[in-house]
Amino acid sequence: SRPVIASQRTSLPLWMVALMVFGVLAVLGVTIGLLVHFLAVENNTYYYEGNFKVTDIPYNSNYEKETSEETTALSKMIETQMIDAFQASSIHNQYVTSQVIKLFPSSDGVTVNIWLMFKSTLGKKADLRRNIESILYNMLKNNYASLTSDPSSLKLTEISKVNAEKTINNRCGRRAKLSSAYDRIKGGSAAQEGEWPWQASLKVKGQHYCGASLISNRWLVTAAHCFKVYKNISDWTVSFGTVVKPPYMKNKIKDFIVHENYTPLAHHDDIAVVLLAEPVRFTNNVHSVCLPEATQNIPPGSDVVVTGWGALMKDGKFPELLQKAPVKIIDTEICNSAESYYGLVLDTMLCAGYMEGHIDACQGDSGGPLVHPNSRKIWFLVGIVSWGDDCGRKNKPGVYTRVTSYRAWIASKTGI
Repeated sequence: SRPVIASQRTSLPLWMVALMVFGVLAVLGVTIGLLVHFLAVENNTYYYEGNFKVTDIPYNSNYEKETSEETTALSKMIETQMIDAFQASSIHNQYVTSQVIKLFPSSDGVTVNIWLMFKSTLGKKADLRRNIESILYNMLKNNYASLTSDPSSLKLTEISKVNAEKTINNRCGRRAKLSSAYDRIKGGSAAQEGEWPWQASLKVKGQHYCGASLISNRWLVTAAHCFKVYKNISDWTVSFGTVVKPPYMKNKIKDFIVHENYTPLAHHDDIAVVLLAEPVRFTNNVHSVCLPEATQNIPPGSDVVVTGWGALMKDGKFPELLQKAPVKIIDTEICNSAESYYGLVLDTMLCAGYMEGHIDACQGDSGGPLVHPNSRKIWFLVGIVSWGDDCGRKNKPGVYTRVTSYRAWIASKTGI
């Protein structure tokens, strides 16, 4: 039989026990320190949504339209008030941004829906909320810019980051990720993720073919000439995001509608709308651009941006990353001069670029967006890449379908 061997038990030396205890205490100390730092020092981002009433404004249904002149003017006035009030306050270092989301007209005025973003430590969150409410209350009480407001109507709610982003992404023309500046497609530069969230790539048999702009979760606007050759719906797909391959998000096409008066040999009425097979789920990187009112005027000299995956120069290579190029609206008379397009630019078109050339749209940019920011930094689709002689040639700027001329047509086909 096997003898039972008693196991030997040896105790750890005291120095080793002391070392282990010290190690445990050190870890505990660091953990508590980090926790205290996180709760007391670390800045977190907080989002708020609020409502208040501006009285003595006559009822006007245009306040319901985000793109109307009335909405832009009143929203800009209130946004300026909020910026001034917070920047002059004791919490100016914690203030990040604020904006008007929506206006609700009623018989006795307009209810204003606002969105706010602040940085604060967790321990001072309750103080921050009280300060925000107090600053807004005083702003309303003082009736800045001769607006009569009802301070007692103010309601403020903290919302989650997810809901805050959803609120922004469900409004057209907003950008969750802002470009640091206009960067200097031919002569352009690569776009950042989420910088132009309405840009789409129309692909034929998986290859980028044309650009397009997302105007709702089901509809795109593009150029009619994109459908000149390939008319079979099953050949087409759509992708979103700044990279063509692999795409951030993709979709199938259910239908496309080309303008009834478009003829392949001419450039006029170069517009089409595309119905997606499935609704797009809006994110920071994918959501819609605003359509202008038919009456909106974009004067010559206005700053606009063209984006696309087109060739970097005539017959040049195509980029993998979305390109952006800042250009300016050019007076149609200049564009129609003898040395330029000799009267070919109709009033349903607009020219953008530079008469000296260099920066321009190119092959593969067709159907893509030319966008303009209004005074509130909300982006509008003002043009659709249509035609031009070469890319970036002197006296031959890009010619775009003028979206304001087709506002009624777009509404008749899409309901937007």
